Amino acid sequence: MIKVYIKNLALACCLLLVTGFQHVFAQDDKGGEVSDVLTTHSKDGTFNSTASFTYTVNNSSKNAQVGKVSYLVTTEANKKVKFDSVLVKIDPNGSGTYNFDIPGLKAGFYKINFMVNVSEYDDTTRKAFGIKPDEIQSSYAKPADFETFWKTAKTELAAVKPEYKITELPDSARDNRRAFKVEMKSIGGLVIRGFLTEPINKNKNKKFAVLLALPGYQVTLGPMFGTDPDIAVFTINIRGSGYSKDVINVRRESYIVLNLEDKNKYVLRGAVMDCVRAVDFICSRPELRHDNIIAAGGSLGGFLSVATSSLDKRISFCSAANPILSDVRNLVDEVDWPFIDIRKYVSTRPGLTMDKVLNNLDYFDAKNFGTNLTCPTLVGMGLVDPIAPPNNVYTLYNGIRAPKHLIIFRDLGHEIGKKYAVYEGRWMRDTFALF
Repeated sequence: MIKVYIKNLALACCLLLVTGFQHVFAQDDKGGEVSDVLTTHSKDGTFNSTASFTYTVNNSSKNAQVGKVSYLVTTEANKKVKFDSVLVKIDPNGSGTYNFDIPGLKAGFYKINFMVNVSEYDDTTRKAFGIKPDEIQSSYAKPADFETFWKTAKTELAAVKPEYKITELPDSARDNRRAFKVEMKSIGGLVIRGFLTEPINKNKNKKFAVLLALPGYQVTLGPMFGTDPDIAVFTINIRGSGYSKDVINVRRESYIVLNLEDKNKYVLRGAVMDCVRAVDFICSRPELRHDNIIAAGGSLGGFLSVATSSLDKRISFCSAANPILSDVRNLVDEVDWPFIDIRKYVSTRPGLTMDKVLNNLDYFDAKNFGTNLTCPTLVGMGLVDPIAPPNNVYTLYNGIRAPKHLIIFRDLGHEIGKKYAVYEGRWMRDTFALF
């Protein structure tokens, strides 16, 4: 099943795991305990109008618990929106249940903290929720020359002969698959490397659909294996990442800002073209299906999947989990990374300003690629993601005009759950007619 690959890819591509769910309990010195449970009255954490929650505090101790229960709603940029509290008294071996309805919020996603402060117990449970997310749009347009910029990049790439070099790795073969190391030249003449695994099949005319696995931020991708007899897997290490550090080999925090002062030299311009070159390689192989290619990745890999699928119509299916760098101008006040590193970079470059940086990043904004997607697209997001916030991911998603589906993981941060892999595998197989 394709889920074997995607499970491994999700582990490799996500920048970090942040559950976003905090739940603890406290014990008094007499052996009793107090605990709290928050219930969100929406399976995916989104509401059409009024958000609704139930907060339950259980008191298993021998003492009454007196104090208050409260909530605080903020924007994703931590601006206070609403606050309310109720006084509570919870009997020994009893419980208190408190219903909170939160009306009057405009479309968007919000952070919410529920707090209990009683005699012998204090706790905060952090969640997030959305109101009318289908109405979320960016207030920032894509640059007028966005398509021209990327057309020029593709023209430069096409002028570079790929000089593919393929080496079989017999000692790495497993799961009834052959493994190959692949080297090729990309834009600027840089050598990039990847790994291809193909099922062993007695039918010499068999052609395999292809999973193009794209890396997360500074993630090394080796060969990927699995038992699906219909799928070949090609993992690519973009410039400055994994096995492609011959020329670009910088510190982790320096990668995202490399040459950011010049959009034509910015590292992600070359990285996106590396992914297009990977598609060139797939289409050079007679044993691979050139019309059944899925581009998939998480975090930076999710961004690369959207960008590559937007620019290269040979991609038949796009899968983007927790895609970063969407609606970049609205990210500035919402996330720490990458703007901590970007601000440090700006401070060391005389004449470089944040305005100039944001003007350049407009050409690398996932939402600006999303409007040009034409293939089926699956997006996954965590509702408490501190790196790819739901407002920004939804801005990307709402701009996609191709067939699409979004899976929200209400209690997850920068990660996805098993449901995503299952849905992806089924939709991909239906799209590719792999029955």
